[in-house]
Amino acid sequence: MAFSALELHPTLLRGVEDLGFVRPTPIQSHAIPYALEGRDLLACAATGSGKTAAFVLPILHHLLDRPRGTTRALVLAPTRELALQIREDFVGLARHTRLTAAAVYGGVGMAPQEKAFRTGADVIIATPGRLLDHFQYGYATLSGLEYLVLDEADRMLDMGFLPDIRRVLRHVPAPKQTFFFSATMPPSIEKLTRAILKDPAKIALQRRAAPAEGVKQAVYPVPASLKGALLVELLSAGHMDDALVFTRTKHRANRLAKLLNRKGIAAERIHGNRSQAQRTKALAGFKAGEFRVLVATDIAARGIDVEALGHVVNFDVPPVPDDYIHRVGRTARAELTGQAFTLVAPEDEGDMKRIERAVGSKIPRVRLEDFAYDATPDGPLEVPRGERIAAIRAKKAEDRARAAAKAAKKGSAPSAPSEEESSRPRRRRYGRRPRNS
Repeated sequence: MAFSALELHPTLLRGVEDLGFVRPTPIQSHAIPYALEGRDLLACAATGSGKTAAFVLPILHHLLDRPRGTTRALVLAPTRELALQIREDFVGLARHTRLTAAAVYGGVGMAPQEKAFRTGADVIIATPGRLLDHFQYGYATLSGLEYLVLDEADRMLDMGFLPDIRRVLRHVPAPKQTFFFSATMPPSIEKLTRAILKDPAKIALQRRAAPAEGVKQAVYPVPASLKGALLVELLSAGHMDDALVFTRTKHRANRLAKLLNRKGIAAERIHGNRSQAQRTKALAGFKAGEFRVLVATDIAARGIDVEALGHVVNFDVPPVPDDYIHRVGRTARAELTGQAFTLVAPEDEGDMKRIERAVGSKIPRVRLEDFAYDATPDGPLEVPRGERIAAIRAKKAEDRARAAAKAAKKGSAPSAPSEEESSRPRRRRYGRRPRNS
C-alpha cells in the first residue's frame, strides 16, 4: 500500500514524500483510516513501529480546514525528549502547511511556552507535570481542544503519571477524538482506556511485548567488574560503530561515559540530573556523529529517535522485561534493522531469564574471542551506595566541626544576619514549583 491510498490531504502527502517515506508501516496503514473516519483509537504496537506518524497525519489532515489561532490538539508524552521528537515529526510532516506545534516540558523557562498558549499553537505536545504548572494560570485553558493523544501510555503509568493524567483530563474539555498509543497493554492501561475512550477502533498488532522483527539480539556473559572493559573492546574492535548504552542509574551513566572518554571513545550521557540544554546538546551531538556513544538511563531515553541507529547496549540488565523491549526498540525503527547487545553478569541471570520468558525465545549467548575474561579490572565502575553515603556523612561532619571550631575561635555565637542578608527575600514554602518532567 502507498501513502496515497490513505486519502490524506495532498499537502501532507508532499511532506511524506519529502521525508522519504515510501509506504506506511503496519500501524500507520491500520490506524490512519480509522482516525480519518473520526474514530477513537486504542493502538498497541512495538516501539519504533511508526506510531507517531499514525496519529500526526490524521490530526494534521483534520486541522487543515479548521480556523487558526486556537489550540485544537494536545499530545501527552512521558519525557521532554519524546515531546521534542514528536514536535519535530509534526513540523516535518506539516512543512507544506501553515500549522504550528509547540513543545511544553520541564527544565526550561515557562515564558516561551506561555506564548504558545496565548497565540494558540495548533498542536501542543506536553509532559503532564509541566502542563499542570501552566494550568494554574488563566492563559492555559485549551477551551478549543478537539483532539487528544496519549503517547507511550505504558511508560507514563510506569513513571507514576496516572494522577497527573487524570488531573489534566479534568482541566480540558471532552475531545472529539482521543488516540491512545502504547507499546504494551497491561491491566492498568486497559482500565484507563475504558474511562477515556468512546467505542475505539482497536489495533492490537502486538499485545505481547516483543522487540521489533529487525532487532538481532545477543547476550554477552561477563563478570560485572569487566563490563566496562568488554564494552570498550566491542567498540574498539569494530563490533559497533555507534551505540546507545543503557545503565540503571545516573551515577553509573556518568562513570561509564568518563571511562569511555578516557579510553579514547567519544561519549556523552543523558539522564534526569542533566539540564535540558545539556541533554539537548548531548543528543544532537550523538545524532551528528560527534559522539560514538550516548549513555542513558531509561527515563531520559524515551524520545531518543536516531535514524538508522545500529546498536543498543544494555550495560545493565533491566529488571522489568517491558523496559528491555523499550530499550531495544531504539534500534530497528521503521522496519530497519539493528542489533541489541546485553552484558549479563552471573547475578543478572535471573532478570535475563524473565526477559526471555516475556519475549518467548532464548537469546543467543556470545563469547568475544581474545577478550581477557579473567583480567583484573581497573577499578569499580560505581562506588557502592553505602560507601557513597558514608563519604557524604563524613564530609558533613567535617564541615560542622570546622564551623564549630571557627565559632569557638571567635569566642562568640554566630553573628546576626547583616542588614543586606535580612532584606533578601525568603524562599516561599507554599505553592507548586515548576516541574522538570
